[in-house]
Amino acid sequence: MDSKERITRMLLHQEADRVAITDMPWEGTLQNWIRQGMPRGVDWRDFFGVDKMEIFGVDVSPRYPCRVLEETEEYQIVTTEWGATIKRFRAQDSTPEFLEYKLDNPRAWREAKERMCFDEARLNLPYLQKAYPQWRKEGSFTVAQFWFGFDVTHSWASGTETVLIAMLEDPDWVRDMFESYLDLNIALFDRLWEMGYIFDAMRWPDDMGYKNNQFFSLAMYRELVRPVHERALRWAKAKGIFTMLHSCGDITPFVPDFVEMGIDALHPLEVKAGVDSLALKRQFGDRLCLCGGLDALHWKDLEYTRAQVERLVPFLKQQGGYICSSDHSIPNDVSLENYRAIVQAVKECGRY
Repeated sequence: MDSKERITRMLLHQEADRVAITDMPWEGTLQNWIRQGMPRGVDWRDFFGVDKMEIFGVDVSPRYPCRVLEETEEYQIVTTEWGATIKRFRAQDSTPEFLEYKLDNPRAWREAKERMCFDEARLNLPYLQKAYPQWRKEGSFTVAQFWFGFDVTHSWASGTETVLIAMLEDPDWVRDMFESYLDLNIALFDRLWEMGYIFDAMRWPDDMGYKNNQFFSLAMYRELVRPVHERALRWAKAKGIFTMLHSCGDITPFVPDFVEMGIDALHPLEVKAGVDSLALKRQFGDRLCLCGGLDALHWKDLEYTRAQVERLVPFLKQQGGYICSSDHSIPNDVSLENYRAIVQAVKECGRY
């Protein structure tokens, strides 16, 4: 059974040979694994025998010039295609510091929106032309990665404080940003469909929670964010493909709405934020495919992680509907041998 078949069965709530296993290691994690014995040039998924989910995104930014403003041995200060100014640290797997946002008012947004025009150069066709046939040949599960809604708007374009205040004081501006990013995603992926590039699912990252809470209320979600989510879902359903939402943090109060809207899969079920994957399985397991739920914060502790796998996977795998992964990504303190052992434990517990 290849990755496409296995993941598809999980999304259809059907049993397979085993649960699907996908993940995303940090770049530093991959380099550590190479130093620890993984052959250079080998796809890490082939090395560990896990499933291939190929996620392809397009450029929906305003395409502002990217410039280096300052450079030291420790960091660079640069401008981004989103109009933000960030301090990018040279340390591997570090998180950039956002210093300034250009799109922090409606006038600046209107100027940016004029730059967000359709252009086939946004499609990265040279890469897709080479990669897509290989994905299909290998039986990979292919994903059209949209980026719209709260996540991109607050984190990369306009700033969290600005967007949260605007959601209360200037909701029409916020709606326009949310909808405009989606408009461009749809236009670009419609063009790819016309060219014969058909994907198995549409996925979008929209982080709406943090540890033990959400960025905004359920009422605010329903007023401003849910409508744009629903429009994206209509697009995907018209294409006959699955829908997968990535939303970090504690988004538990929103899950009934996700299910009601018809989202097929939810990732990553962040344990450290208080998300209870077992409770979600009990309540929504027949309608929502759960992806993640293993606390990567402790994956360097193999005994703890094995116990976690043995406790969670046998229940989560019931009647399909589970894709196993960390509850975010694989940090660089997870050794090659630990990850190999984790994968083996999941395969044993996740066998049907």
